[in-house]
Amino acid sequence: MIRPSAVPKVIGTACALVGLIDVAAGVFPRFRHSRMHVMAGVFPGAVTSLAAATSVVTGILMLLLAHALKRGKRRAWRATVVLLPVSAGAAMVHRHSFGGAAIALGLLGLLVVYREQFTAKADPRTRWRGLAAFLGLSALSLALGLVIVSAHPESVMGDPDWGARLQEVLYGVFGFQGPVSYATDQATDVVGYTLAGLGFLTAFTTAYLALRPAKPIAELTPDDEARLRALLAAHGARDSLGHFALRRDKSVVFSPSGKAAVCYRVVSGVMLASGDPIGDVEAWPGAIERFMAEARAHAWIPAVMGCSETGGEVWTRETGLDALELGDEAIVETAAFTLSGRAMRNVRQMVKRIERAGYECRVRRVAELGDDERALIRRASDAWRGTETERGFSMALGRFGDRADDDCVVATAHDADGALRAIQHYVPWGTDGMSLELMRRDRAADPGLNELLIVAALQSGPEMGIERVSLNFAMFRAALARGERIGAGPVLRGWRGVLVFLSRWFQIESLYKFNAKFQPQWVPRFVVFRATGELPRIGFAAMQAEGFVTLSLPLWPRHRS
Repeated sequence: MIRPSAVPKVIGTACALVGLIDVAAGVFPRFRHSRMHVMAGVFPGAVTSLAAATSVVTGILMLLLAHALKRGKRRAWRATVVLLPVSAGAAMVHRHSFGGAAIALGLLGLLVVYREQFTAKADPRTRWRGLAAFLGLSALSLALGLVIVSAHPESVMGDPDWGARLQEVLYGVFGFQGPVSYATDQATDVVGYTLAGLGFLTAFTTAYLALRPAKPIAELTPDDEARLRALLAAHGARDSLGHFALRRDKSVVFSPSGKAAVCYRVVSGVMLASGDPIGDVEAWPGAIERFMAEARAHAWIPAVMGCSETGGEVWTRETGLDALELGDEAIVETAAFTLSGRAMRNVRQMVKRIERAGYECRVRRVAELGDDERALIRRASDAWRGTETERGFSMALGRFGDRADDDCVVATAHDADGALRAIQHYVPWGTDGMSLELMRRDRAADPGLNELLIVAALQSGPEMGIERVSLNFAMFRAALARGERIGAGPVLRGWRGVLVFLSRWFQIESLYKFNAKFQPQWVPRFVVFRATGELPRIGFAAMQAEGFVTLSLPLWPRHRS
C-alpha cells in the first residue's frame, strides 16, 4: 500500500515514464505524411497518424507535468486527469496497446483516489502570466505563420486563399500537414520546421509559466515592520541576527498570539528563513507551525539558514527537521578587547601604520548624520560595491540612512584631506550590542582600513553602551581550523582543501582568517533542513538569496515587463 504522503512522488515518476513511452511510441513508428517528423531532430524516428501525433503531444505534456505532480500541485493534477484518458486513447488507436491504456487509466484512478494529496497552491500571478504568454505567443505565431506560409510564392502549388493559409498555420503549429502544398522539399521543410517550432515554443513557455514554483513578491508591510520592531524591542537581545528580519524584501508569518514571527523569502521553490524566530521563545512553536503550514500549502521546501543552537533545537523538535552546523559567528566583547599582546600584534601594527598615513575614524549613531552626509555615504557604498548585485540576506539590512534605522551605528574612515575612504554599518543587537552589516572601502585607498574601522568601533563601544559586537559569519570555520592543525586526518585535510579551493570564488577561508584576527568568541550557527537530498537545492537557493548567483532575464525584457 502506498503511503499517502508518498503518492505525489510515485505518481509524478510514473507519469514521467508514461510520457517517455508516449513520446517514443509516437516517434519511432514508420514515417508517412505527418509534420511531426520535425521532432526527429530531438527524438529519432517519425510518426504516421493523428493518434501518433496525439501520443507525442500528450507525452511531452506529461513530462512537463511530472515535476509539478511530485510537488503535489493542484493545477498539475487537473491537467493530468485530462491528459491521461487522451494518452490511453492514443495507446489504443496508435499502438493497439491495451497494456499502455491500462497503465494510463490505472494512474488516473490513483489520481482520483488520492486527490487530497494534490492541494499545493499556485501563485495567482503565475496563472495570469501563463495565460498572457499563451495569448501573446499564439497571436505572434499566427501572424508569423501567415508570413511564413506566404513567403514562398514560387513554390506554392495552386493559389490557396487566406482561409487555406490560415488552416495551414493552425495545422502546422500542431505538427500536421495542412491544405497548402509546395513544389520543393526544401520549402516544405522550412515551413514545417518553423511552424512546429512556433507551436512548441508556445506550448513550452505557457507550461513553464503556469507550472513553475510560485514566487510571490516578498514585501514587509509597514504594519508588519512595526510589529517586528516591537518584538525586537522586547526580545531583540537574544539573537544577533534579529534586526535583519527588518529587510523589506522579506515576508513574515506571526504566531497566533502575535508574540513571535518568522521572516522568510521564497527562492527557487525554497522557503528560506534566516536566524532564529523573532519574539518570545515560548511563542516560537506557533510561528514555526505557521511557517511550515505555508510551506506545505505551496509545496515549498522549508529551510532555515544561520539559526542559533537554541533555535535549531526548537526547529527540530517542533517540525521533525534535521540540523547541520553551518559555521561560526565571530563575537567580540568590547570591554575585554585590547590591542595589547602577541596575538594582536598584526592588527596593532596595521592600525598604527594606517594612522600614521593620516587616516582618522568617526564612529556615530546614524541619527547624528545629516541628510547630505547620509547621501554621501550611500553613494560611496554603491560605488565601492564589488558586484552589480547587492549581496546579503541573512546578515544584511539592504539599506542605509533610513529614518527608521537611526539607532544603527556607522563607522567612517577619512584620509588626511578629509575624504571618505571606507564605511562600516552596524545594526542594533538588543540595547547593548550591534552586528556588522556592511563593510566597504575605496579600492584605491590603503589596505587595512577595514581593520582600523573595526578596532575603532570596538574601542568606541563602551562609550556608546555597546558591550558586544557580532562580526562576520565564517562558514565551515571549524573544518578550516581543525584541518590545518597537526595530526588532522586525511578526510579532514581533504575537506579543508576543498574549502580552500572554493575560497577562490567565495570568501570562505579569507573571511575566517579576517575574523580570527580580533580573537573573537566563536558561536556556532546551523542550517535546518527536511532531507539530505534537498541540501544542494537549499544551498543553491541560499546563494541566490545572498546574491552570489543571479538568475534573471536580460535587462531589456525586464525593462519592458
